[in-house]
Amino acid sequence: MKKTFYTLLALLFTQFSWAQDINKIITAEYVDGLIKTLSSDEMEGRATFSPGIEKAAQFIESEFKSIGLLPLEGETGFRQSFELKGKPLFNVAGIIPGKSRAKELVVISGHYDHLGIMKVKDGQQDSIANGADDDASGITAMIALAKYYKALNNNERTLVFVAFTAEEIGGFGSRHFSKKLNPDDVVAMFNIEMIGKESKFGKNTAFITGYDKSDFGKILQKNLNGTPFTFHPDPYTKQNLFYRSDNATLAALGVPAHTISTDQIDTDQFYHTEKDEYSTLDTANILATIKAIALSATSIIKGIDTPSRIPRLVEQHD
Repeated sequence: MKKTFYTLLALLFTQFSWAQDINKIITAEYVDGLIKTLSSDEMEGRATFSPGIEKAAQFIESEFKSIGLLPLEGETGFRQSFELKGKPLFNVAGIIPGKSRAKELVVISGHYDHLGIMKVKDGQQDSIANGADDDASGITAMIALAKYYKALNNNERTLVFVAFTAEEIGGFGSRHFSKKLNPDDVVAMFNIEMIGKESKFGKNTAFITGYDKSDFGKILQKNLNGTPFTFHPDPYTKQNLFYRSDNATLAALGVPAHTISTDQIDTDQFYHTEKDEYSTLDTANILATIKAIALSATSIIKGIDTPSRIPRLVEQHD
């Protein structure tokens, strides 16, 4: 009985310490500043190949540098460059090297491109598709998590933070990224997309695509025991979301790569329109979801838990 009491006491102390740390590191003001900048008119909707996406890349690079991330192995800076039809493209990526299990990778990602400036319709005043939820919210989460884990400095596995390009035109950024690493080295992928509105399950909830394809979701939920936050299986399976985001390429290669979202995709009237702006976001929902991901990933990052692999669909080719 005494042992059980002390175990519970230790658990409560750990949860309290975690809450104290994260509330100091990931503040509402910090998250708000990130998403306001990424979804501002100055970024011109972040279309692939546009001046706006260059501005977004520079902003993400500056955040990575401020946090203290390192470039990917073999890269001189945070840009992972490649070409598409003769035109230059680049992901923005940085790492926090692991300690005892540095060769094992945990990827935390989102996509920073969006639709850019749309064709003006009759009577329409605004033509910029700001992409506040899709996916400035996910990039905000990725950057905030990088800041948090860098401050903690206790990750046994190497953490890779990546902002993918060209998701909206075919997922070319994540495809290139997957060719540059051995998928067998990737333990898990937390892809974050559209967490700017309350999910259909209510406050303090999010869903995970491909929930039944590995035990990734069960591990995350286990780490959230004792908190008000709950992860659910994807309720929109008919939308095929598991294969519609940047997790898909690595998932096809066997990685337990899943997307975390809160969007009510079947009723979202702002999706892929010029109305996806900061003013439509539930910033409290974004903050709560980021903090939940931070806690839920703990045992994977520390090397305690390893999610089961997803059966390969394809072989990787050069």
